[in-house]
Amino acid sequence: MKPILHRRRTLRDVAKAAGVSLSTASNALNATGRVNRQTRETVLQIATEIGFMPNALARGLLSRRSFTIGMLTNDTYGRLTLPMMAGVSESLVDHGISVFLCATNNDPRRAQLHLQALLARQVDGIIITGTRRDLTPAVELSGLPVPVVYAFAEGPAQTISFVPDDAHGARLAVEHLRSLGRSRIVHITGPMDYLAARIRAAAYRQICGDASEVRYGAWTEEWGYEATQAIFSRAGDRPDAIFCGSDEIARGVIDALRDLELSVPGDVAIAGYDNWEVIARQTRPPLTTVDMELKEVGRRAGLAMLALTRGEEIAPGVVELPCRLVIGRSCGG
Repeated sequence: MKPILHRRRTLRDVAKAAGVSLSTASNALNATGRVNRQTRETVLQIATEIGFMPNALARGLLSRRSFTIGMLTNDTYGRLTLPMMAGVSESLVDHGISVFLCATNNDPRRAQLHLQALLARQVDGIIITGTRRDLTPAVELSGLPVPVVYAFAEGPAQTISFVPDDAHGARLAVEHLRSLGRSRIVHITGPMDYLAARIRAAAYRQICGDASEVRYGAWTEEWGYEATQAIFSRAGDRPDAIFCGSDEIARGVIDALRDLELSVPGDVAIAGYDNWEVIARQTRPPLTTVDMELKEVGRRAGLAMLALTRGEEIAPGVVELPCRLVIGRSCGG
């Protein structure tokens, strides 16, 4: 018995089943031209039902697009980039656009090779992400033949960038601590040369005023432990709350307080930053922390890229997106 061969469904099959012309079916599937909403939904539903898969090569030749986007990142482990990647993909998948993710590890040679490979594939655009908003990309990006969008990174003038609003995130944490009656709040954060650390510290100082105290160090548990030991070893009033610049710092702070036989949140309330779930949820007690909404950062970057690939104009500049406070048990209340 000969095997049954299933014929590949074509655009003509979709048009015939939907009772529309070839051009209308094509416009509906590609979200182009003037097609009313009901017709577009009907065409999309029929395409799904009969198993129509568009020919990407033919589609690209007709539209002069590859329907692919490149993402360049220096985030080796993906903790920051993967949520943004999910947001980018979510915003583009319904438009038939795929995303290539390339890790540069801050290596200029590797970044250049990835960039050349993406351009050789004729990607429609490139999204740049980083591990900090003020990090200069490892490769020259001016004068590229495709649009460039920045996510969790600030691009040069005349480019569009999407970043978390760090001042907003800091205010969420500090105002939450104050709402619980904490008045002696110390801020332990990362290196001063990080723009995000300085922005959060400035927002904290605006709220706490003369009572503010900022300790800059590393984004590590060790620094959180060391800073806490130093603060509680001195004479005078002790803090009743600590706002930490990262969840890793917060874990070190809690370990130090435990060794000092101080309870969290009974004696000292703790708020973190990042909502790194593997840390925030496993810390005892679970952290109250700031979520930077990285998926939304990626989604907005993807939508901006979609508009640029269609020839639409977008005002350049840095767009700061709001953060979200995730309530754990480390602050009490």
